[in-house]
Amino acid sequence: MADGKADAILDAALRLFDERTYAGCAMPLIADAAGVAAGTIYRYFPSKEALANALYRQWKARYVECLFADDDPGEAPRPRVERVWGALFDFAGAHPAAFSFLETHQHAPYLDADSRALSARLDKLAVAFVTSVQETGAVRAAPAAELIALFLGAFTGLVKARTAGYISFDDSLRARSGDAIWQLLARPDAPTGGHLMTRSLPLTTRPRR
Repeated sequence: MADGKADAILDAALRLFDERTYAGCAMPLIADAAGVAAGTIYRYFPSKEALANALYRQWKARYVECLFADDDPGEAPRPRVERVWGALFDFAGAHPAAFSFLETHQHAPYLDADSRALSARLDKLAVAFVTSVQETGAVRAAPAAELIALFLGAFTGLVKARTAGYISFDDSLRARSGDAIWQLLARPDAPTGGHLMTRSLPLTTRPRR
């Protein structure tokens, strides 16, 4: 919206959903945090479900773009895998509340057809990515869904450890974990295909409350 109120509402909703959970946030509370009148919020989002879907689609689209915008199918398998791993660090490091929201609400019952379609698009891109690197012979011959679960499970474990204050996201962790995830996914006799986990990128290092 030209007046910026919709963006303010979305930003407030993300912050409050992260702090209080979706169930713990009433629309008037979100309106107050966004600096708009309680009645005004319904001009932009007719219900909390509509607001949450708009928020989900906003961040899911950015998540998809972050993960796969720079993928090059012609690149060697290891740099491709580590590039996506690094993109997860970029996204979760810069947008911790959004990453938490997407993970928590991935299967929320309020998600509408458009939100589910966007989620399905990411799933298809992930499967296509894994299948592509498997076709090189460098990655283990296992169901794509299984390898995706291992990949994302490892990363969400790191996010939980950061949230608890046990670790910080930095370039050293990025490099070590990138190497570990490649070792997890690669065939034991696979060539490395290069290494890309040494570039320095700004990441959020302060543990979240």
